[in-house]
Amino acid sequence: MKRLVVYLNSEAVGTLEEDDNDIAEFRYRPDWIRNPAARPLSRMLPLQDEAFRGKHARAFFAGILPEEGPRRQIAAILGISDANDFAMLERIGGECAGAVCLLPEGVAPPAIGETRLRQLSEKELQDVVAELPRRPLMAGEEGIRLSLAGAQDKLPVVVRESGIALPLGNTPSTHILKPEPDRLPGLAANELFCMTLARTIGLRVPAVHSRRVGDKACILVERYDRLIGADSVVTRVHQEDFCQALGFPPERKYQAEGGPLLRDCIGLLREWSTTPVLDIRDFLDGLIFNMLIGNADAHGKNFSILYRGDERRLAPFYDLVCTLAWPELSKTPAMKIGGAESINEITPTHWRKMAQETRLGWPMMRERMASLSRIAVNALQDPRVRNVAEDAAMAERLIKTISERGAALLRSLETNKGQP
Repeated sequence: MKRLVVYLNSEAVGTLEEDDNDIAEFRYRPDWIRNPAARPLSRMLPLQDEAFRGKHARAFFAGILPEEGPRRQIAAILGISDANDFAMLERIGGECAGAVCLLPEGVAPPAIGETRLRQLSEKELQDVVAELPRRPLMAGEEGIRLSLAGAQDKLPVVVRESGIALPLGNTPSTHILKPEPDRLPGLAANELFCMTLARTIGLRVPAVHSRRVGDKACILVERYDRLIGADSVVTRVHQEDFCQALGFPPERKYQAEGGPLLRDCIGLLREWSTTPVLDIRDFLDGLIFNMLIGNADAHGKNFSILYRGDERRLAPFYDLVCTLAWPELSKTPAMKIGGAESINEITPTHWRKMAQETRLGWPMMRERMASLSRIAVNALQDPRVRNVAEDAAMAERLIKTISERGAALLRSLETNKGQP
């Protein structure tokens, strides 16, 4: 029997075991369950004495691991099966999303405030970024145990006045470095533009900064699941994405593959958020914004719940990108609005159908759509938005796309104004 100890920050909360049949089982520690401050790792893993076995634990634990190509590459580097979640968590589960980390028995996590870093010179940073496509998350490097969900190359880092460093062992990172992949030229400028536009119009998003590493365009995203105190001590804040909270494994993040529906997401916020009215409103704003910018890839793992004390709230938005900037990418929405098969074919009729399916008021939804469209289109003239991206051609493409989509939505809402 193999065993890992599961921590929330420095608190041991349970154990993850794998038996001889490669079936994983998670069990909370009795002292954690009795702790008045105890909270569950996941909505799908409520505090209880009984163990969660197999698929009942997998959605959460597989959900903190990388996906698709990076997962296969990491498995090959580490000499393990890409289907073995436990083996991968054993090797890279030190610095993950949220406050969770997994360590072998007998290996204590460092105390809060204790840090181990590998400071990178500019040349070393360039070498790391160049290596990422071949070595995702720097897997296999001595002292590095990093994990992030997703299929894009990215790297948790620590940003200080002295520059960028790699967190070693269980040290918390402060930012995520996302180099632009060669297959999607302009992605860094695209995401920087869309995230800046979202922030400008009042949506909650983490701060994003442009960063060129050698000849590679990158962005640095401040982690919203980390708190930096006045003493510069970094503390993890727990979170889980919607797939984890709803019990969907990462390979089912798209609706077309059996993943979450929008009514599942609204139902999750209605039941699980401690402030559902505000979070449902903000989630709806996020859906509208994704439609306005032309993002067909807003799937279940691109929305999260943030846990702070006794609060469970919708996390800030992330991965906001206009996927229409690359004609070869799918236009099928990751979560369909009213059954629309293309992000270019969504009409007020589809939104009204979604309102009925999710038990939301159509007049409220229509008002939010019109208001956000006007605000977003006007904000495109703001120099803070227009000039944020160094890639002028991508910026002009986004301004044209979003302006046209916003104007089309406003026209269609006006045409359908008299309909109930």
